[in-house]
This record gives sequence, structure tokens and C-alpha cells, in this order.
Amino acid sequence: MKNDLAQRPAQPNPVVNSFVELQRQVKGAGLLGRRRRFYLTLFSILLLAWGGAWTGFGLLGHSGFQLLVAVGLGILMTQFGFLAHEAAHRQVFSSWGANDWFARLVATGLSGISYAMWQQKHTRHHANPNMIGKDPDIRPGFVAFHDEAAAKRPRRLHFIAKIQGYLLFLLLPFLGFSLQVDSYRHLLSKGKVDRRALELVILTARIAVVPVLGFIFLPPALAIGFVLIQQAVFGFYMGATFAPNHKGMKVFAENERADFLTRQVRSSRNISGGPFMDFLMGGLNYQIEHHLFPSMPRPALRKAAAFVRNSCREQDIPYTSASLLRSYGIVIRYLNAVGHGQGSVFSCPLAQELRQPLVRP
Repeated sequence: MKNDLAQRPAQPNPVVNSFVELQRQVKGAGLLGRRRRFYLTLFSILLLAWGGAWTGFGLLGHSGFQLLVAVGLGILMTQFGFLAHEAAHRQVFSSWGANDWFARLVATGLSGISYAMWQQKHTRHHANPNMIGKDPDIRPGFVAFHDEAAAKRPRRLHFIAKIQGYLLFLLLPFLGFSLQVDSYRHLLSKGKVDRRALELVILTARIAVVPVLGFIFLPPALAIGFVLIQQAVFGFYMGATFAPNHKGMKVFAENERADFLTRQVRSSRNISGGPFMDFLMGGLNYQIEHHLFPSMPRPALRKAAAFVRNSCREQDIPYTSASLLRSYGIVIRYLNAVGHGQGSVFSCPLAQELRQPLVRP
């Protein structure tokens, strides 16, 4: 019997074959080539804005307008985070080392997040998006992202879980602080950490410089507001960018199997919008394409979406896209459903609404 099974020819998987063909089309269209000029131009613009913000800080003196400078710095910290994310995915340079160093210096030195911490966490997310027990982005915490996590919460927290969809957005301003705590926790852990000493020095200097400058040049109350607002804007902007991409989409059990194309598409949601949305979300509005082709540079994602939509239509795989505000509504309803123990029956309304039937000639 075993010999019969061994000699039986492998059955082709149409979805797997479809992804191979999709890769061929995308590569043939030149969408995987690096866009170094685009990224260096963007980086230069952000650096000029960063310098302008700190120049404004120096010129304004004891003024309430310093809080607006803090808002601008928080936005720029997030934009630098997007750049570091893209370099870490090898989207900027052809050299692995150049991407690695660029991502490390930008993430740690400008965004204030350990690149080593982010890399190991984000790599696991890409390999297993929305998979219970494997995706660190849905691990149990104050917010339960799936029924299994909600069921394990203490009874005294059940009333919080029922409104956790709303609480998520109230907690986002604290995300920046949380990421910095996670950064130090990772860098000070016992395991092997690449460039541990270098990142500790850069990260500590980056985190310290803002409050030091604030308290040297501003009154205490204004200095505290300057530091807190910058961090809150950074945390909210970063979290509000990542929140709509996977929450409320298909959650996979730890032992549930699915091919690569199906797993990545069904667990991801795109955010509709024009070039401004591309800039606002750092290309993460094309979450489906980013997960299918992580090394694809930001300017190519919009063109790749047409190829991916067509492939999903042929395989009858739901390809989900929503406006930013509508996606937030879906996330809130989904998390509240999880808090009520109904997450397993929640279905993203757009997954079926936007599912296009296969039409054959």
C-alpha cells in the first residue's frame, strides 16, 4: 500500500500553480525591481522635514506652538518607521547589508524602536499571519484578538472585553511606549541579539535626547507635554496604520493548513485610496500584495494589485478592500464580537460583498 502511494503521481494544486503564474507575471512586469531613487528622495524629504521641525523647536522658545512641533515629530517618527520596515524587507537596496544597516539606523536612531526586536517579531507575523499561537500580533494581551484568547481572560475583565473594540483606539497612543519597553526587553534578553550593544547605545541616546532637550529649553509643564504628545502621536499613527490590515479577517487555528496564496490573502485587507493613502500608510494599504511579495517596493504595489485581484478571481479567493474609516468600523465590531464570545461566527462584511464570482469564457 505504501509503495502504491509513493508511486502515485502528485496531484497538482491549482491555487499553488496560480501563485507560481502570478509570480511570473509580476516579475515579468518588472514590479520586483528596486526603486532606490524613490526611497532616497523620500528619505531626503523626511530628513529635511525632521531638521525643519527641530529648527522650529529652537526658534519658538517658550511657546505653546511647541506642541504642534511635537505632533509633527511624532508623524515623522512613524514615516521613518515605514522606511525602516521597507528596507528590512529588502525593498530599497539590492544589497542585503545596505538594507540591513539602513533599517537598523533609521528604526533605532530616528523612530526609537529596536530593529532587532522588530525584525524577529515581524518575520514571525509574515510567516503566519493571523495564526493562533504563531502570529505575535494576535498574542493574548489586554485586547483579545480571537475567541481562544478571550475565553482565557479572567472573569473580572469580561466587561472590558465587550467594549475592547473601542478601547483599542484609546490604547493606541501608548503603543510607542510599549514598543520601547519591548525593545529594551529584547535587547537585554539572554538570547542571541544581533548588534545588541550598538542598538542599546543608539536607542538609549535617541530616547533620552527628546526629554533632555525639552527640559533644557522649555518650562517643565511644556516639556512634559512636548515629550508625551510626540510619543502619543507616534503610537497612535503607527497603530492606526497596522490595525485595519488584519483585524476582522480570517483567523487560522494553530494546526489549520492553507496554501500560501489563500493564507496571505484571506488574512489581509487592503485600504482603498489614491497616492495620498500610499504615503499616509507607507504602502501598507496594499497589505495583500505586501504579504504576497514582501520585497516589492512601495511604488509597484498599486500595479501589482491588478494582477493579484485577477488571480484571486480565477481561484475564487475573496480579495478584500475597504476605505480607511470603514475598515476601522469593521475592526471595532469584530473585537467587540470577540469580547462577547462571538468572534468565531464573525465574518468581515466585505469578504463576501467584494467576492467576485468566477466568470469563464
